[in-house]
Amino acid sequence: MTTLVVAAAASETRYLPADLDVVLTGLGKTAAAIATTRALAERTPQERAGLQVVNLGSCGALRPGMRGVFEPGVVLNHDISADAIRALGHDVRERLDVGAGDPELVLATGDLFVSDAQVRDALAERASLVDMEGYAVVAACQAFDVPVRVVKHVSDDADASALDWATLVDTSARDLAAWFTANVSST
Repeated sequence: MTTLVVAAAASETRYLPADLDVVLTGLGKTAAAIATTRALAERTPQERAGLQVVNLGSCGALRPGMRGVFEPGVVLNHDISADAIRALGHDVRERLDVGAGDPELVLATGDLFVSDAQVRDALAERASLVDMEGYAVVAACQAFDVPVRVVKHVSDDADASALDWATLVDTSARDLAAWFTANVSST
């Protein structure tokens, strides 16, 4: 199986082996959805049949004591008004099962950079971790029937400490590279 690494920023992938196929999406759901979809659409159906995507990145912890690398089994689009849209008669899939990872561990994805403790605490009622791309990557992969794994390293506590992300992300990059080397065959 061939592995495609999808990450938001080069700073999150700097310690990965140089020969990996890496797509850098940019920050946020829209950028991640476009870049992931483009990368998958550029491959033939036969190439996609032998492909797995690994979404690597940093994230914020929504609950106390969460440190290290996690593989959530559920992603949640946290900043869509799903109930209101359903009330208008439209279906919304704001929660996706990844198909891999811990099914009890939920990653909330949104375009909001969470650096406020009150916002963090509200999100903690629905999820354990927060990022800005995971849901979009999973949605794109599921649209192409490509297996995906979401692997996140806690860089901060989704509070004012998140504003130092540019400094904190180096630790995330090192730990994500170590996880990748130990857990993924990169043929």
